[in-house]
Amino acid sequence: MPARPVWSGAISFGLVTIPIKVLPATENHSISFHQYHLEDMGRVRTRKVCEIDGKQLTTAEIGKGYEVSKDQLVAVTDAELDDMPLPTAKAIEIAAFVPYESIDPIRIGEGYYLQGDGQVAAKPYVLLRKALERSSKAAVAKFAWHGRERLGLLRVQGDAILLHAMKWDDEVRSPSSLAPKPVELTDREIDEAVLLIDSMAVGQITGQDWATDRYTEALEQVIHAKADGKRPPKANTEEKPTGKVVDLMAALEESVSKAQAARGESGEEATIHEMPKKRTTKKTAAKKTATKKTATKKTAPATKTVRKRGV
Repeated sequence: MPARPVWSGAISFGLVTIPIKVLPATENHSISFHQYHLEDMGRVRTRKVCEIDGKQLTTAEIGKGYEVSKDQLVAVTDAELDDMPLPTAKAIEIAAFVPYESIDPIRIGEGYYLQGDGQVAAKPYVLLRKALERSSKAAVAKFAWHGRERLGLLRVQGDAILLHAMKWDDEVRSPSSLAPKPVELTDREIDEAVLLIDSMAVGQITGQDWATDRYTEALEQVIHAKADGKRPPKANTEEKPTGKVVDLMAALEESVSKAQAARGESGEEATIHEMPKKRTTKKTAAKKTATKKTATKKTAPATKTVRKRGV
């Protein structure tokens, strides 16, 4: 079933206007629960009741209001919200263009596809998409939606333009207070961590065996089992990690071995990684040691010969 538009308006691109419809770019497959009374399994429902006359209200009977004071409520209609003197009320107004890589991912929210609304939108829509592709830029825009003005990011996704809702500067908390205290790390440990990253690297997320929602799958098994009158499956009793690493280097080396073994079992082509410098240093040191031992063995007979001649 095709997604329904959640908003309609236009993209304002300089003096160019592109009529568009906004459609959800993602789907939610989470399992939702109902609340029920533990005693008799009756459904628990939320009812909207007027506090003055006690009447239960329908959605059509409910309006918006702002509480100016304890005794004063100002009603605001949807028509008044639509008629507000705000340029972005019905338009996604592009303010600037930036490299997509310059945007901190923490600021990027839900994604929505922008669909051209009518034949008149086809040419300017494709024009904007190709211009974004050729310039390798993303558009920063402003738009009003869900009761507030928002910051947005427009980027190309295939043959479509994608809109991301974004956080404002003051909505992103600083992580400075969360950073750990300075610690000492050796080059060996860092090299081994990089080797672990390389051994677990993939080209893309799509299509990977681990890119599935195991929680939802397990929950479905529990629901189906109980619906059939069976006992739900229990969790594996594997030993949980303690969170304390006794030997960081040993843990890294073991992790690399497991990751490389897993790749071999999956039938993927082996990836040749350049060995860290520490490995080369070890080999060089070993060669030097071997050379010294050889030299010692060769000179030993000469020493004995001299002693014999001196006798």
